[in-house]
Amino acid sequence: MFLNFNLRNIIKTKERDKIGTLRYSTWYINVLSLIFSIIIIFVLDSGNLKFDFSSKRTVLKAGFSSNPELPSDFQNINVEQSKSTKEENWYLEIPSINLKAPIREGTTKEIMDKFIGHFEESKKWAGNVCLAAHNRGYENNYFAGAKQLKEEDKIIYHYEGSNKEYKVQKNDIIKATDLTCLEDTEENTITLITCVENEPDYRRCVKAIEIKP
Repeated sequence: MFLNFNLRNIIKTKERDKIGTLRYSTWYINVLSLIFSIIIIFVLDSGNLKFDFSSKRTVLKAGFSSNPELPSDFQNINVEQSKSTKEENWYLEIPSINLKAPIREGTTKEIMDKFIGHFEESKKWAGNVCLAAHNRGYENNYFAGAKQLKEEDKIIYHYEGSNKEYKVQKNDIIKATDLTCLEDTEENTITLITCVENEPDYRRCVKAIEIKP
């Protein structure tokens, strides 16, 4: 009996060891399977995440604009380009003195060294358009021939793709303090102001009125 009992105990112990080993092996396999599954899922999800992210960007672009991704300063670039286009379409022509010159806002020396200056307080289209430029002693003396202008000479003013034609009415010498020439007018007129040679207290003022169709 004792031998049988020991034998049975030994058999049970071996069975318990086998079950324990089997359970341990099963647990180990399950853990490894779980780890591999997590890795596989992570890799797949990462791929899907990238794909979805890309897809979202494409959809957003399609929803708002068909253009490619724009730089952060795109709006500023557009503003500058628009401003540049307007400035390119702002110029003065006087055929009788062979003049064609660009116009810019302001009458500071920096402006007038390069351009015909527009008096900021005057109109740009309807009313009295007032312009100023050098006539000698500078790199650009656009109104050098202003004193040669006579009645009926044509002046062509271009602004933002449109133009007006004027005919000269008078070419006078006025005091530098006389600002009445800059006042607005009911009729469409253009006023050209420039210095008078060796006369710092005076200005040349050319007035022209629009030629109506």
